[in-house]
Amino acid sequence: MYFVAPANQRGPVILSETDCRAADDSSIGLSAKMRLSRITIFPIKALDGVSVGAAGITGGGILKNDRIYAIYDAEGKVVNGKGTPRVHQLRCAFDPDVREVRLWQENETAPHQFQFDDCARLNRWLGEFFGFPITLRHEPTNGFPDDRTAFGPTVTSEASLRAVQSWFPELTLESVRRRFRTNLELEGGDAFCEDCLFGAPGELKPFRLGTVSFMGHNPCQRCVVPTRDPDTGQPVADFQREFMRRRQEQLPDWANAGRFNHFYRFAVNTSIPPGEVDKMLRAGDALTL
Repeated sequence: MYFVAPANQRGPVILSETDCRAADDSSIGLSAKMRLSRITIFPIKALDGVSVGAAGITGGGILKNDRIYAIYDAEGKVVNGKGTPRVHQLRCAFDPDVREVRLWQENETAPHQFQFDDCARLNRWLGEFFGFPITLRHEPTNGFPDDRTAFGPTVTSEASLRAVQSWFPELTLESVRRRFRTNLELEGGDAFCEDCLFGAPGELKPFRLGTVSFMGHNPCQRCVVPTRDPDTGQPVADFQREFMRRRQEQLPDWANAGRFNHFYRFAVNTSIPPGEVDKMLRAGDALTL
């Protein structure tokens, strides 16, 4: 049994009152019924994500099975979409326990199946695909986050994704979602309501989703990957420039503008405190500040 990330998957609707106010006690864009609507994990860093209904928290403060494998070249550098555009042409699907993977090139009909406990065969296939020697590394507890300080899941909202999609009408909502590769998606608030989840420079902002505690760090600085089609790697002309212009124009009045040294930032970087190990995040969990 294999699964991929369906575009319309949603968890059960579980709503609770959420009070999200600025220092002046005025409403700052989150409604009273914000919830976690979507959880996406990326078992192999840089490759396709999988939508799941629930995810546990590891001892390293990551979502279970999120970016627990990474592809490295012979020089010990991570192979990802930032430096290797061919990554965009590689599709994958996993079994529910993430013990096996199927890989195929975009528009290829016959996938190749591998078990993660036989990495030699998998490495050979990946090496042939990329054209240089590959080693797949495994780190199930800490994963392979880009940010070693804000190592937790990234958070955005469906409203924010829809806002970005409106800036680029040629893109679908699912294409925007796949470009930004965010772990947690909220539902029920205004566009960029997640900017409420970080504070001033040097401040960590606490919040909860269900029973899991988080610390909000900062708005996530983006790389070249969102500018490219997630299937072909073809770039959208002037994507970054237009994104930055619109993001600045539509920054909420209550947002901490001091966290934006530039406006190519989207979603919120987080960390999860050590005491949250083995807790579960579930689609439908309420947001509490």
